[in-house]
Amino acid sequence: MARVCQVTGKTPIGGHKVSHSNIKTKRRFLPNLQTKKFFLAEENKWITLKLSTEAIRTINKNGLMSVVKQLRAEGQHI
Repeated sequence: MARVCQVTGKTPIGGHKVSHSNIKTKRRFLPNLQTKKFFLAEENKWITLKLSTEAIRTINKNGLMSVVKQLRAEGQHI
């Protein structure tokens, strides 16, 4: 369970690789995860999160503190 976004919960999904001759073989589609450090000004500390790029956009839109409050309400340790 290492390739999981901490905010959105995105995980790898399965699918097929389709060749030119239409032969299908199993493959995995991995989420675009980035390890990102944020400075939490309210608590005067740095936090490191493993995020998908969609989650980084969510933090930019809603603010870091609101996302951290939501994660703590869900029971994650941050």
